[in-house]
Amino acid sequence: MWAKKERGQQAEQDSENFTLLGKSVDFKGIVMFDGTVRVDGHVEGEIYTTGTLIVGEHAVIEGIVSAGVLMNSGKINGTITAIEKIHILKPGVLVGDIRTPVIAIEEGSHFHGMCDMGAHHWSAERALSVDVPHGLIASAH
Repeated sequence: MWAKKERGQQAEQDSENFTLLGKSVDFKGIVMFDGTVRVDGHVEGEIYTTGTLIVGEHAVIEGIVSAGVLMNSGKINGTITAIEKIHILKPGVLVGDIRTPVIAIEEGSHFHGMCDMGAHHWSAERALSVDVPHGLIASAH
């Protein structure tokens, strides 16, 4: 009975994709992944995953990155979009424009660029929810 349960858990773990681009990898082009990706080498081009992208300390990425979650300890120079979160870990360096709803920058890491956290959505929602007294709205005829 327990063996059957353990086999079921192993099958679940195997069903999540995990991809590793090791230190010796030097890739140029467009890569698309499902699941978690760890980069420890050099990538020039575009990386797309809906899962988590882990950038190791020795990694260098130049180009466009789109991920669910980005955890960066390496060097990234480019345009980054993260659906859930960007986490820049020490000694990570991120140079470029980013778009994400949540960002965490650890002490000892570096970020240089523009950050869009969707404030325009918040300000639009806030403007719609503000009650304006009836006599203060001007109308043009």
